[in-house]
Amino acid sequence: MKAVRAVDYHTAGEPFRIVERPPVALPGGTVAERRANAVEDNAARELRELLCFEPRGHADMYGGFIVPPDDEGADLGVLFWHKDGFSTACGHGAIALGVWALDSGTVSPDPSSTTDVVIDVPSGRVTARVTTTPEGRPLAVDFINVPSYVLHCEVAVETSRGRVLVDVAYGGALYAHLPASSVGLSVTTEHYHSLIDIGREIKWALTDSPWARHPADDRLSGIYGTILYDDLGIDRSTGSVHQRNITVFADGEVDRSPCGSGTGSRVAALAADGTLHPGQVLLHDSIVGTRFYAQWQECVTVDGQDAVIPQVNGMAFRTGRHLFEHDPADPLGRGFVLR
Repeated sequence: MKAVRAVDYHTAGEPFRIVERPPVALPGGTVAERRANAVEDNAARELRELLCFEPRGHADMYGGFIVPPDDEGADLGVLFWHKDGFSTACGHGAIALGVWALDSGTVSPDPSSTTDVVIDVPSGRVTARVTTTPEGRPLAVDFINVPSYVLHCEVAVETSRGRVLVDVAYGGALYAHLPASSVGLSVTTEHYHSLIDIGREIKWALTDSPWARHPADDRLSGIYGTILYDDLGIDRSTGSVHQRNITVFADGEVDRSPCGSGTGSRVAALAADGTLHPGQVLLHDSIVGTRFYAQWQECVTVDGQDAVIPQVNGMAFRTGRHLFEHDPADPLGRGFVLR
């Protein structure tokens, strides 16, 4: 029997399964190269499917393989995965990894009560800034994302619900943004299946188009997800911008959290149109009612684009430790998915 050890966390409701010692080779000089190789490697695909597919996982499972960082400037590297492949970014995963790094002793807590866990991901280098108790127990995590920016505004897409206009923004991956109301929906569980359907439709309509090309690295091209949002106005008590979103990524997967890298792209979009000012907080809710707090402080220029550095605050909690097994006599093999 093949056995795989994993530890599971959730960040704002979204699962993240961590495999510290993957039992397959994941070669490459950088994390980005390791991802490109894993995409084409049968052993990496089989391990991903074993951990993602039912009965060990489900259609919306998410996780990561720990790999060496690109250099000594980072504490660890990670390959993010889901049922359909290996992704370039994952903010909720970075938050979970910040907590895991302290829980596991991979990184020692700083006596100042703020510990930076530096992580190399396929889209670059990010930081999980962990706030701890005096005893070193994690309390909250600020995910400091890669530079994020808007690539295109008001791109017309023909859909089964009519012609819609979407913005394309980058936050470690490319996302298509549109108000849920523009397709006659709201971000509520009542409209869950309809939101998935239109999210998939928009993603696949755009993903091979010129609107989905990354300006500097074609490995980052393609629409990763569609973000449909409700604008809830300004929170009167705090002056914060308040929105609720559903992020439909990969092939119809739904992020139960407000989506970390997606929130980064949302911050970039709101900064670009003047809605979100430096230091102002975005209250970003998910379809299940969980929340991230996001803001930006710094403007930079990267890949020829005016960008901001998003900071997304959340927390992750451990849900279990596992020893998964694959019996070669099992007729279901690595498992199955129903979507």
